[in-house]
Amino acid sequence: MELEAEFTSEPFRGEGAPPDHAVHARDAADAAGLDTDFGPLGTLARGRADDLLAALPSIARAALEGGATRVTLQLRRTDEPGPAPAVELNSALTRLIADVERELGAKLVDLDRPGKQRAVRLLRERGAFNLRKSVSAVAEELGVTRFTVYNYLNREAD
Repeated sequence: MELEAEFTSEPFRGEGAPPDHAVHARDAADAAGLDTDFGPLGTLARGRADDLLAALPSIARAALEGGATRVTLQLRRTDEPGPAPAVELNSALTRLIADVERELGAKLVDLDRPGKQRAVRLLRERGAFNLRKSVSAVAEELGVTRFTVYNYLNREAD
């Protein structure tokens, strides 16, 4: 059986070098011989079930010893027959969106244009757009196109 584990560690850092806790967790997964995809808010590790499950305690320990205050884990079988499961929002992105919605006092889709622009700015500052497929996910939550999100991002860069 093949498994995929997505683990995120907090606190998040939006820009600059990734935090030590994230690097240590990734290094532990690499040391276990797992295939990894590393991002600023999370790491994806893939491998044989026995190998991955055996590595989870050392990954969690490495993150916590590196300064993490929370480690979140999602496991998924990758050898299931049939179509691939629908892409779900990364748990870190889900939390970032929920935080921005609380801060702005409304669901992203219910915000007016300036509110949506502010939401995109806040999400960018918190590193949300460093995650794979985040622009599409945020666009869906805002009720706008990816092109619109890119326009908001480009406006912020100017």
